[in-house]
Amino acid sequence: MSAPTMEERKACWAARDEFWRCLDRHTEDAPRCEKLRRSFESLCPQQWVKYFDKRRDFLKYKEKLESEGFQPPETAGKS
Repeated sequence: MSAPTMEERKACWAARDEFWRCLDRHTEDAPRCEKLRRSFESLCPQQWVKYFDKRRDFLKYKEKLESEGFQPPETAGKS
């Protein structure tokens, strides 16, 4: 597989951004964004889709930590 061209990369990133905006607007209600998800998957290499999915999960987790702070489980340290 050859590397995506600049136009293909731009199309992939635009599809990813549109899909992520949909998820943000619909509070992670994936069924409402399924058409955009399919577009994202068709325009991006499979490895990129996996990477972007993990990246979004990490960014959402980081955002939660920054806004709420770290909350250790209640059972931590109790034996």
